[in-house]
Amino acid sequence: MSASADLLKELRIDRNRPAPPSGPGRGLIVGAIVLVLVLAAVAGWFVFGRNAGVQVRTAGVTAIGAGSGGAGASVLDATGYIVARRIATVSAKITGKVREVMIEEGQRVEANQIMATLDPIDANAQRELSAAQLAAAQSDVARVQAQLKEAEANAGRLAGLTQQQLVSRSQYDQAVAQRDSLRAQLLTAQRNVKVSGDSLRISDIGVDNTVVRAPFAGVVTAKAAQPGEIVSPLSAGGGFTRTGIGTIVDMDSLEIEVDVGEAFIGRVQPKMPVEATLNAYPDWKIPAEVIAIIPTADRGKATVKVRIAIKSRDPRIVPDMGVRVSFLEAAKPAGAAPAKPSAMLPNAALAQRDGKDVAFVVEDGKARQAALTLGRKLGDDREVTAGLVGGENVVLDPPDSLADGAKVRVENAGADSSDTQ
Repeated sequence: MSASADLLKELRIDRNRPAPPSGPGRGLIVGAIVLVLVLAAVAGWFVFGRNAGVQVRTAGVTAIGAGSGGAGASVLDATGYIVARRIATVSAKITGKVREVMIEEGQRVEANQIMATLDPIDANAQRELSAAQLAAAQSDVARVQAQLKEAEANAGRLAGLTQQQLVSRSQYDQAVAQRDSLRAQLLTAQRNVKVSGDSLRISDIGVDNTVVRAPFAGVVTAKAAQPGEIVSPLSAGGGFTRTGIGTIVDMDSLEIEVDVGEAFIGRVQPKMPVEATLNAYPDWKIPAEVIAIIPTADRGKATVKVRIAIKSRDPRIVPDMGVRVSFLEAAKPAGAAPAKPSAMLPNAALAQRDGKDVAFVVEDGKARQAALTLGRKLGDDREVTAGLVGGENVVLDPPDSLADGAKVRVENAGADSSDTQ
């Protein structure tokens, strides 16, 4: 019990015990704590705040390399497709049942070559009727001519007898009237012959319409009908009536169509040399040339269509193939000095420092100021003939406070602005 009592006494608060000192020693401790906190804040700023840098957006610089075949440098790349300017789905002019189809996919046909024939029973019957009508009209002409010949002879005899007063005047007048009537009948019969002849020619056209011919020379790319099917120039039978026999493509009319973004269409000019590469044959460079820039834009895609002529004809080039094209500068004259390497960057990356054109290249988290020598304006881009070589990432819309060597934080990946797709 004495031990427990001693322990309880130790837990009692001694109110007579003197308070701890509150002099200079305690102030030094508080000051030391404050100093430690300030030093920690400064160190945190150096580690986290100072190293964060200015937040910027960047874009890629594109190197403009020399094209092949003596052409100049590439100023724009785009993608498109091979298309045919001359393509036709051939159909019959009349509705009828297919009797024979004489084409197959991939077959070469010449102009006016027979592609198919329709059942000609109705057309032949109409032609036979027209021929019979023509023969009847011709027979009627012969009949009237014979009657007219007799009437003219009779009127001539009665004229002499009337002068001799051997017959009455009324008999002569009747003979003359008969002659004139037969002359009118002959004229009508001759006109009927002409009408019957025209009807026969129309019937011949109807028979010819049962034969489907190629409108031009080309290659068959689709066979749409089979013997026994009903074909019609109009889809009168809904989905059960064919409207075509086959499709022909003139391979000599193949060209390239590409959609160029509105922001880059200023780089393209008519007659501009182009280098095309088919997706199916990536190592084959095809020489081409800009035909025309279609003067309208697609508001949905913000693009302008460009037509490109293919200078090299080859059976490997077929419609609807994917193709990538490079628009080139005009070829340099023979003996001219080679063009210096150049690059292309967005106009938004340009800045002025001390009256000079500069751009800020992002390297290892810092902005390096590069003095530039500028060339042509290429839509929303600008050619750089000195100061950049291509492949760098430059700051877009650099703030006036951005200086050489400043730390930056990139909020996007560098992009190549030369591709329209």
